[in-house]
Amino acid sequence: MTTAADVSPLALLSVAEMAAADAATIAAGTPGIALMEKAGRAVADAVTRRVRPGQSVLVLCGPGNNGGDGFVAARLLAERGCRVTLALAGERSALRGDAAEAAKGWTGAIEAPDRADPARHDIVIDALFGAGLSRAISGELAALVERVNASGRAVIAVDVPSGVRGDTGLSDGPVIRAAETVTFFRLKPGHLLQPGRALCGVVTLVDIGIRSEIVFAPGRVVPSAFRNAPGLWRAHWPDHATGIHKYARGAVAVAAGGLSGVGAPRLGARAALRIGAGLATIVCRPEALAVHAGRGPDALMQLAAADASVFEATLSGRRFDALLIGPALGLDVEARSWVAAALRWDRPCVFDADALTHIGAHRAASIGLLRRRAGPTVLTPHEGEFKRMFDEATGFEPGGGKLERARQAARLTGAIVLLKGPDTVIAAPDGRIAINDTGSPALATAGSGDVLGGIVAGLLAQKMPAFEAACAAAWLHGRAGERLGLGLIADDLPEMLPQLLADLDA
Repeated sequence: MTTAADVSPLALLSVAEMAAADAATIAAGTPGIALMEKAGRAVADAVTRRVRPGQSVLVLCGPGNNGGDGFVAARLLAERGCRVTLALAGERSALRGDAAEAAKGWTGAIEAPDRADPARHDIVIDALFGAGLSRAISGELAALVERVNASGRAVIAVDVPSGVRGDTGLSDGPVIRAAETVTFFRLKPGHLLQPGRALCGVVTLVDIGIRSEIVFAPGRVVPSAFRNAPGLWRAHWPDHATGIHKYARGAVAVAAGGLSGVGAPRLGARAALRIGAGLATIVCRPEALAVHAGRGPDALMQLAAADASVFEATLSGRRFDALLIGPALGLDVEARSWVAAALRWDRPCVFDADALTHIGAHRAASIGLLRRRAGPTVLTPHEGEFKRMFDEATGFEPGGGKLERARQAARLTGAIVLLKGPDTVIAAPDGRIAINDTGSPALATAGSGDVLGGIVAGLLAQKMPAFEAACAAAWLHGRAGERLGLGLIADDLPEMLPQLLADLDA
């Protein structure tokens, strides 16, 4: 298993874990006000990169430590020659702890929030509320948020834009739209999950003196959420020695349906080959065999299976190391039988597309089979498929954020759950979870998900652990979409993989 020490730069900390990080640092001898001074300086630096001396800055401070960071930033910007106006939510006398100490350094006037006019300033600092806000912004502060957003002025947010929940990226009411968010030590899930990711603008992560060796020491914070990047899975990447043969590189079977959908499974099979599998074989219904055989690439093999019993015998009797089942499989009774055979198979399997629909339609029995599977399992639903599979499942609570829902599904099924979307998350039954932030709107095209499933299957066939295989596949798939950009079709994605793999080895 990946350890916290191995991947601590990629760790995402919840609000509670970040509070524990602060507390551990302060207990080790760093005063809280010293952390606040560095945080406020980082915010002031972000503003200084955007405005010149003499320009006007509006600093909106809340009643907690976020407001303390704002007081520090206001003082430093005034010292740098900016014209600073500070508005405080609440009374200065109500400030406590480090925030009260930081406020002592501000000698200028303090406005009430209802008098603040963002449109009269060149830039706005949002230091109202941090990541731990658990209620909707209301009243005069809600009106202030609306004025900020309507002003068109660039906003520098402290920690997260006010209104965004750090653990989920969600909000219950009005929320600031920031041009840049300055945060500290480690990102939070809300910086990467939508809509928080879009609301944050550019995220600037700053070192303010919180030491990872203290925070991640035994008995302290053990992160289970991570930003998906090569550092999370590169150590598990398949390593093919000189002299290796094709079977040792892994053989992938791709279950296909009939004549109506020959393209989708071929996209998955091609992606499996491009990611490094030694063989990929389409297993289709007899009527589709000639069509598959007549289409490229020639590297793909084809086999016919007249029914589910033949399909199951084919899986058991040949040297297949992983299976992708679902793309254009079909929704008929025979296709359902093929999914049931795959659920009984004892080797790595990726369930996608139509296979997920069958699992959702026979939820109780399928979840039981998933839990009893001997081989690693990866489920790759989009949001609609996920809801059909799990929202009414016994033991699943549909409320909550995306991370918690994916974790529940992984625990319930014993599978790796790759929940697709603009903020794809990958969850393991042991509680580990990764948020993927590569990708492009161009990936919202037919066949894109089939390619992703094939990449996962190809990596599983090469003996990569399932969680790391799913993380690597999501990252590479997203990066391919970024490189190709608008105008891409799914057929382009596998062809981008060799270049991305070369970049990984560079």
